[in-house]
Amino acid sequence: MQKIISAVAIAMSLALPAQAQSVACGGSFKGFVGAMKNEAIAKGHSKASVNKFFASVRQDQATLKADRSQGIFQRPFVDFSRRLISQDRINRGRAMLTKHAAVFDRMEAEYGVSRGVLTAFWAFETDYGAFQGDFNTLNSLVTLSHDCRRPELFQPQVFAALELYEAGAFNPATSTGAWAGEIGMVQMLPGDIIEAGVDGNGDGKIDLRKTPADALLSGANMLRGLGWRAGEPWLQEVTVPADLNWAETGLDTTKAVSDWAALGVSPRAGKLGAGNLPASIILPQGRKGPAFIAYPNFRVYFEWNQSFVYVTTAAYFATRLEGGPVFNAGNPDPAFSGQQMKALQKKLSARGHDVGKIDGILGAKTRAAIQKEQVRLGLPADAWPTAQLLNAL
Repeated sequence: MQKIISAVAIAMSLALPAQAQSVACGGSFKGFVGAMKNEAIAKGHSKASVNKFFASVRQDQATLKADRSQGIFQRPFVDFSRRLISQDRINRGRAMLTKHAAVFDRMEAEYGVSRGVLTAFWAFETDYGAFQGDFNTLNSLVTLSHDCRRPELFQPQVFAALELYEAGAFNPATSTGAWAGEIGMVQMLPGDIIEAGVDGNGDGKIDLRKTPADALLSGANMLRGLGWRAGEPWLQEVTVPADLNWAETGLDTTKAVSDWAALGVSPRAGKLGAGNLPASIILPQGRKGPAFIAYPNFRVYFEWNQSFVYVTTAAYFATRLEGGPVFNAGNPDPAFSGQQMKALQKKLSARGHDVGKIDGILGAKTRAAIQKEQVRLGLPADAWPTAQLLNAL
């Protein structure tokens, strides 16, 4: 059974922040675990505690499979968002907003994070707490620390989990969560729990698995720590003029909201944010698809998840939960298949663009590279891949 976290223990653990990667990845798993144990002892943990913490650890092939199998992120925004946002999920989200209204009031007052934002994460991460993951957390964290794809992300989380264990807040053998090591209703990594965990209901404990107040306020506290700007918007659907300079769309270009308004950008509902706010226009499926104005808080989403399509969907869903309209899907050019996207990424990479991994996913780096090539070739520079662009390259 997952243990709950003492608020006092969290405060004590803050004195031991997670460190960057320090153990060489790869090699035999047994040897790697031995090196991690030695590093933990070097960090000041007792040998007895370290041995008990790592006693049950095992390499988890299911974790590696999950890490390699994220094909859903290849789907375009319209398809992806429709899959994640059902009417039932909207209805249950609004019911949660009513049921936990006092918690959300406190969240907005103390942390400045709008209620729809955390409710959307709550929905997408665990379906409002219904399924929080059944992967052994320590096994997943150590497996991903040993794997050489992103060891710098996961190794500090192993040592953070050790701190929680020593505080009586983590059971290496039975603590479970998502395949990437996140725990609780809004899926927070051990280091984030140490830094941002909140005792929301005042019972002296931080229980992110069973107590919505703890989970929601902890998530809001984490967002604030990541740079969330209190009381400001994050994303809003807009209409854009047909003669907009498409090369100025995308997250690499920002203008004051008043400047975008002067160019003919207008909200589909409500009012635009304050005129002096910096903002970008994003076109998830190009100039023929939905259009959004992205405010500074939208960028904070990428500290939670790196997927452009996930981030945009989560931010949009938050607006829906707070009464925003269903987006206008428009009539975008057909989306590329995964193989087509990989072929395009290879061509872009060959031209010197940094697209990251050749993975068939239209991420931020690939979008930026597409837009640059569209400008060079004299095509509408809306960062949406087309057969015309692929052929031209």
